[in-house]
Amino acid sequence: MHTWVSDYYKKLFGTKVYKLTFDAGCTCPTRDGTKGSRGCIFCSQSGSGEFTVPFDDTNNIVPDSFKGTNTFIAYFQNFTNTYGNLARLSEKWHKALSYDGIKGLALGTRPDCLGDDVLKELAGISEKHFVQLELGFQTSNEDSGRYIRRAFSNDVYFDAVKRIHKIAPKIHVVTHIIFGLPGETEKDMMNSVKAAVDAGTDGIKIMCLYILKDTDLATEYELGKVNVLQMDEYFNLLQKALPLIPASVIIHRLTGDPPKATLIAPKWTTDKKRVMDAVKKLS
Repeated sequence: MHTWVSDYYKKLFGTKVYKLTFDAGCTCPTRDGTKGSRGCIFCSQSGSGEFTVPFDDTNNIVPDSFKGTNTFIAYFQNFTNTYGNLARLSEKWHKALSYDGIKGLALGTRPDCLGDDVLKELAGISEKHFVQLELGFQTSNEDSGRYIRRAFSNDVYFDAVKRIHKIAPKIHVVTHIIFGLPGETEKDMMNSVKAAVDAGTDGIKIMCLYILKDTDLATEYELGKVNVLQMDEYFNLLQKALPLIPASVIIHRLTGDPPKATLIAPKWTTDKKRVMDAVKKLS
């Protein structure tokens, strides 16, 4: 039987845990000219951070809507949150952890932005606090990786997971995978899940590809070069993927959360109740 992230966190912290999502002001090597300037083909101008708020270490960062709760993970979500000046990044991580109720960190990042210096810094933090690294792997199909402008090979991902476990064994590694990338077959998508499991990921997130306005993928879609999965297609794929995931790997999510204001397709992903009902039937 699979363990879902809410149960995993509750067992770990002894209570229900909430995530507070922040924008740390980072960028990506595929945006700043190091490996490219346009980012991944599907990524929005906010770096997939439509629901984040700027991290402001001078104010109370726990919003009023969470009054009465006292256990949080600070989730630095968009762009690449281990990329940049390490001293400044570490200052933000430590500052977030200094607030009452924040018990851990989750950092969205890329496998090619995890130098040993970063991992050693996070290893130190993980001795006292929960640390989760979320790696944008997306696919094990190298052709797809080039198409989406991922700008790293599968070997970089495998090496990153290996080094995290070696240098910072207390860190919880989560791997992001996208189903429905252009040209991918069912076999490709199942291979991506198998690759993440074989690499030694501790957790997994699977989401359906969606098309957002003002992205290069939107241009491809409007030209008729990209198809999107229908809801029944997506959930049929999930049903085939779940048996490939061992019980030891935590299921963090099986859906995305696209912003309605900029979503072009597939529209069914915004019907949250219907989607969540379908997810429950999988468990």
